[in-house]
Amino acid sequence: MTAPTRKDFSSDNVTGVAPEILEALAAANPGTVHSYGADPITERLRARADELFERPVTIVPVATGTAANAIALSALARPWQAVYCPASAHVNTDECGAPEFFSGGAKLMGLPTTDGRLAPGQVTEAVAFARSMGVHHVEPAAVTISQATEWGTVYDLDWLRRLGDEAHGLGLRLHVDGARFANTIARLGCSLADATWRAGVDALSFGATKNGALAAEAIVVFDPALATELEYRRKRSGHLWSKHRFLSAQLLAYFEGDLWLRHGQRANAMADRLAAGLASIEGAACLLPVDANELFIRLPAGVIQGLRGEGFEFYDWPAPSGTDGPVVRLVTSWNMAEADIDAFVESARRAARNS
Repeated sequence: MTAPTRKDFSSDNVTGVAPEILEALAAANPGTVHSYGADPITERLRARADELFERPVTIVPVATGTAANAIALSALARPWQAVYCPASAHVNTDECGAPEFFSGGAKLMGLPTTDGRLAPGQVTEAVAFARSMGVHHVEPAAVTISQATEWGTVYDLDWLRRLGDEAHGLGLRLHVDGARFANTIARLGCSLADATWRAGVDALSFGATKNGALAAEAIVVFDPALATELEYRRKRSGHLWSKHRFLSAQLLAYFEGDLWLRHGQRANAMADRLAAGLASIEGAACLLPVDANELFIRLPAGVIQGLRGEGFEFYDWPAPSGTDGPVVRLVTSWNMAEADIDAFVESARRAARNS
């Protein structure tokens, strides 16, 4: 029987769980093991993380991306301090004040961007102003960026290193929200080490849920001095699972055999195929390069109406100033087939002919 066409392009959160991860959960289920991470699966996960990052790291599993970001940032900034980020950052727009709550009041300072990426020197300028104000301004403590960004763009390694050098030169730490980190590494074609600690990253939220996990994200820190505090903050926040092995089992399966990378590569390839197919439609135009698995594309209103009339789902997106026509966001994922992409493109072409 032919699988039905996948018509939901609204998010990579709508997908099911990868078979390998379901199998790992089933394998972890029988018998009894010690709680709260004192189990052999978690021990294997720690060893695998050290291999992937090419050095000893601290890996702290949690169940949600919001928890990963908020707990990580709470270890980097005190209540009277500031965390600088793009104004469009997920931590700033979509996490209901969780970073501020978990840190006890640290302030997120959103900086304007055109494509979700901080420009070199932008943080320096903001920090200079803050320090000129003394105690009247929150004290600069950290920078957080998304990789890939909320506009689907990716910082290349040179850009990332410059940001890392800038942050450290100012005495700040650098955190990366890697909800789509697998898509980023798949596009850059580099090692995890090159895209993290070698580039000056101090803490990483390594996403898995969007890329095939049931509910699993990893906080990874590269400074041993942060490890103990991070563990206490996770416990105090209510995010230390008693049946911890079921988080670790997901992440271990995700990392073994480079499942995370293969899924990222697949999602990116589907985004590339979608962008290429839609490029033939008159009036269609991607607003930004397709670096990961998200397209922000201007489409004629008749095409959007026709796609929705055939059951395709996606989000309307606020159009940047100066953009003619409506903009939508399209997201591909690890389990999309070429037939899903081709069906979307053919529907769009049909709608264009009929409008």
